Amino acid sequence: MPLHVVEHPLVHETLARLRDASTPCDAFRRLARRLSLLLTVEATRDLQTAEGFVETPLERASVQRLAPRVVAVPVLRAGLGMLDAFLELVPSAQVGYFGLERNEATAVARRYYEKVPPDLGGAIVYLLDPMLATGGSAVMALDGLRGLGATSIRLLCVVAAPEGVAHVEQQVPDAHVYTAAVDRTLNDKRYILPGLGDFGDRLFGT
Repeated sequence: MPLHVVEHPLVHETLARLRDASTPCDAFRRLARRLSLLLTVEATRDLQTAEGFVETPLERASVQRLAPRVVAVPVLRAGLGMLDAFLELVPSAQVGYFGLERNEATAVARRYYEKVPPDLGGAIVYLLDPMLATGGSAVMALDGLRGLGATSIRLLCVVAAPEGVAHVEQQVPDAHVYTAAVDRTLNDKRYILPGLGDFGDRLFGT
């Protein structure tokens, strides 16, 4: 499985502030958006372009435009914190949603909602899920997207655990994973250590 850990000083600085328990909710949202921008730039680096033409104020110019169809699929609800940044950079992207709910006692995910654009087979699909912990939710979403016809899927996450990376690699070895960090391990409640806490709770102040 292709694993891409995005190494950049701005990624490190932003992630450090996201990890800080004293970072308030409003700042956390801004930082999550900033880090999502940086991850999106890296995850779209190899997208194909096609030649086009525009009229500048002075003359006609050859330009490069994104060629592939792109679909962004945030996992509700935490993935919504990454969506605006993705759409700022790829405004032509279509958007779908996967609703996944984790049972806090078992850490097993349940899919309760799905709405994605049709005909995913010709698209490059970006799954936005900030925390790759056990990998159960990610694999459920990735399998769901494959079942809907997606053949090229990239997972963007803020922080990953080795256990989650291994599970995705075993179950969906052709998925590309982009993350700002691979942390040490999971605790007995299946939270990432050192991690940054519950991303959704910190994002929405709940």
